[in-house]
Amino acid sequence: MRGVNKVILIGNLGKDPDLRYTPNGQSVASFPLATSSRWKDKNDEWQDKTEWHNIVIWGRQAEVCNEYLKKGSPVYIEGRIQYRSWEDKDGNKRFITEIVAQQMRLLGRKVEETPEEPKESTEEETIPEPEEGEDLPF
Repeated sequence: MRGVNKVILIGNLGKDPDLRYTPNGQSVASFPLATSSRWKDKNDEWQDKTEWHNIVIWGRQAEVCNEYLKKGSPVYIEGRIQYRSWEDKDGNKRFITEIVAQQMRLLGRKVEETPEEPKESTEEETIPEPEEGEDLPF
């Protein structure tokens, strides 16, 4: 039987994406993603918890992340969990848990954008009444 390794996260970047290229020219970006949850404890006090996830994304999507995402940007990530280990320069065994993103969706606005000022209308909006006998669209 085949297993399922699927992760869906919606969160905010902890820092700007780090874009690199492999020796064969493949682009790869990595960044920390924060997801938060909130609940009331038994004393009716609000509790907050933030989990940090190491995101790795490849190819064109990595370049899009580098171009449009900045620290604090909201993003949707869908991918798989991966565990890696390696030896550092001192010979110590190191471990990391990563989310290898297979899909990424930009959420909200770019961080650098400033919201447009709402246009003030001097005219009142009126919704026309349907004429007698006219079919309503619902």
